Amino acid sequence: MVRNPERRTALVDAAIDVLALEGARGLTFRAVDARAGVPAGTASNYFSSRDDLLTQAGRHIHVRMTPDPAEIEAAMLPGPSRALAAGLMHWLVRRMEQERTGYLALLELRLEATRRPGLRAELTAALREVLDANVTFHLDSGMPGDAETVRMLYVAMTGLLVEHLTLPGVLGEETISRLVDALVEQLVPAQ
Repeated sequence: MVRNPERRTALVDAAIDVLALEGARGLTFRAVDARAGVPAGTASNYFSSRDDLLTQAGRHIHVRMTPDPAEIEAAMLPGPSRALAAGLMHWLVRRMEQERTGYLALLELRLEATRRPGLRAELTAALREVLDANVTFHLDSGMPGDAETVRMLYVAMTGLLVEHLTLPGVLGEETISRLVDALVEQLVPAQ
């Protein structure tokens, strides 16, 4: 197998784009090669199968969607509070709007994981790691609430983002901000 990490990352990023644009059925080596702008046959030199490509995309999706640590540090400047939690949730919505392709690809990967045990294991491990890191970050930073607060925000925001990024007309654009505020008000205790 070829060992060029930059090219492998470019191919996985291209696979994520293809997943978002064409769905799991559109994910072929040829489509990935075209999206990455590389010669035909390149992706098949890096990935042993379509399952391998899906699994690598599942591993990489959160790397692509994780904010820069400097952005996190800047976002945390106001200090732990319910208001900061609301600000962070609004920031999450903005980030996912900007990384809509990545979020839609993640939804495709989630659906595909229901049919592919290897992808399910990889995606479950990746999402669990992110959730555990969010719980740790929340608790270590002194934010109000506990681990259950973070898990409830995770579930609520996941549902909100699915509606907002797939069928925005269901909730309405103007409602998203109010819903985020209401979720935080209901789930995050005042300090």
